[in-house]
Order: sequence, then structure tokens, then C-alpha cells
Amino acid sequence: MRVFVTGASGFIGSAVVPELINAGHQVVGLARSDTSAAALTAAGAEVHRGALDDLAALRAGAAASDGVIHLAFIHDFSQFENAAAVDLRAIEALGSALEGSGRPLVVASGTLGLRPGRVATENDMPEEGPGGGLRAASARAALAFAGRGVRSSIVRLAPSVHGEGDHGFVPALIATAREKGVSGYVGDGAARWPAVHRLDAAELFRLALEKAPAGSALHGTEEEGVPVRDIAGAIGRHLGVPVASVDPGEAAGHFGWMGAALAADTPTSSALTRELLGWRPARPGLLADLAAGHYFGGPAA
Repeated sequence: MRVFVTGASGFIGSAVVPELINAGHQVVGLARSDTSAAALTAAGAEVHRGALDDLAALRAGAAASDGVIHLAFIHDFSQFENAAAVDLRAIEALGSALEGSGRPLVVASGTLGLRPGRVATENDMPEEGPGGGLRAASARAALAFAGRGVRSSIVRLAPSVHGEGDHGFVPALIATAREKGVSGYVGDGAARWPAVHRLDAAELFRLALEKAPAGSALHGTEEEGVPVRDIAGAIGRHLGVPVASVDPGEAAGHFGWMGAALAADTPTSSALTRELLGWRPARPGLLADLAAGHYFGGPAA
């Protein structure tokens, strides 16, 4: 297939592009900057210039493709509502360009806010609202295109998509531990975080593109839920700092924008996804990845 990929030069996208190319697909990546364009060219992809809020560029890229993988998202958590609105408009533009064609549209989403306190499955849908639920409108819009002649699916990714080059939650936790001199967790630290290696996530996006049925909700979670206190413990051991509980009432002050997410118990199963697509994640888990040392600039002491 000729595949149009947004977010193709990002942390996950830079793994998805070679996964697609190695499987025989031709990749066209959306690039806003010269730096992104150069990275795509070096990876063997074609370049389509434009931005996430350039709806004409999105429609043109999708129309000229055999399928679309939408990974781009504005990761500004201080303006999350605006980022979610931009994402929704982008999905509507991409889907409208594919309408009636039967071509695939695979959209990245997340598991945070899905069903706190119990193991969520692919059959669950989040309520729209604050937190991760703000992306629910985008997920619903993507799936709705299944009724408009698009083989649309969503891939809900774990909050911790880990691996070399990660600049998300785990590096932010490490930075906080260095700054505060303590590796913290909220309350008793029993809140569970799903996790997936970015190379396993990349394989899942390829499988979704190739064979996910229209209207599928898929879960990119290798590990159902890693206790946050175990993550904090691994960070503390590497940094040589104490590991301690942070009172829930002080979580926002200690962790900033991560406080509420760290307190959320959001275990998530991917059993139905594995059965449907034959996805078999095989890379190291989150704690093993932390033990490898690259998050800290070298192996464990």
C-alpha cells in the first residue's frame, strides 16, 4: 500500500515508518519542518509538507493514499482541550478524504480514562470529559467512518510507550525525581499503568492497517498494568535517591501535570486485539527497559 502517515517523524512514527517499509509498503509522511522532512527522507519515506491544522494538506495526503495512519498529536498538556479539538478536526478531514473507498484509517488514541479501577477491554469506550476522556470524541469520530465506507480503527496506546528516545511520562518522572531528590508515587502506589514497547506498538499499527475490520477498537498494551510504586522504585535505584509516597493532596504540587495521571488506576487488557490480529508483543517490558539503563544515560549501577 501507499500509506500516508501523520506524526511519521515522532517517537512512535519513527518506528512505524520502517515497520511499514520492511513489510513492503510505500510511506508518505506528513512533515511540518525541514528537520522532519530530512528525517523522513533518510528513513526511506516520501515527504508531504503540511501541519496537523492544515486540513487541505491532510485531505490531499489521504486522498492520494491507499490508507492512512494518524499518529500526530499536540502533546501540550497545559492546552489539552485545544489539542484534542485539533485532533478531532484532523480526523474528520482524513476520514472525509477516504469516505466510500473502503480504504483503512488507523487512528492513535489512549487508554487513560477508559475504565479506572478495573481491567478495561477493547469493548469499553471512555466518557467524554476532562483528562483522557477529551480524546473520546476523536475516537468516536474515527470509528463512525466505518459506517461511511472507511475501514477505520483506533489503536488505544498505553500511557507508557517506552524505548530509546522516549520523551513522555517516564523521562518526566525521572526528571522530577532528580529535581526533588526523591522518586515518588501517589498514595500507596498501587495504581497500575499499562505499558508497551514502541517497536511492538509499531507492529500493531501495521497489522491494523493491513487487516483490522472496520470499526475495530484495538489495545496497544503489552503489560496490563505496572504498579506505579514499582516504576518509582526502579527510578530510585538508578538515581540513588529515596523512594517515597506522595500524599494525593500534594500530587499536583510534586508532579505537576502528571499528578492526576499517576494516581489513576487504569489496567488495560489487549487479549481481544491479540486474538483478532495475531499481535504478539515480544520486546522488553517497562521495568526491564528501565533496567537496561538508556533512560539514565547508561547501564544500571
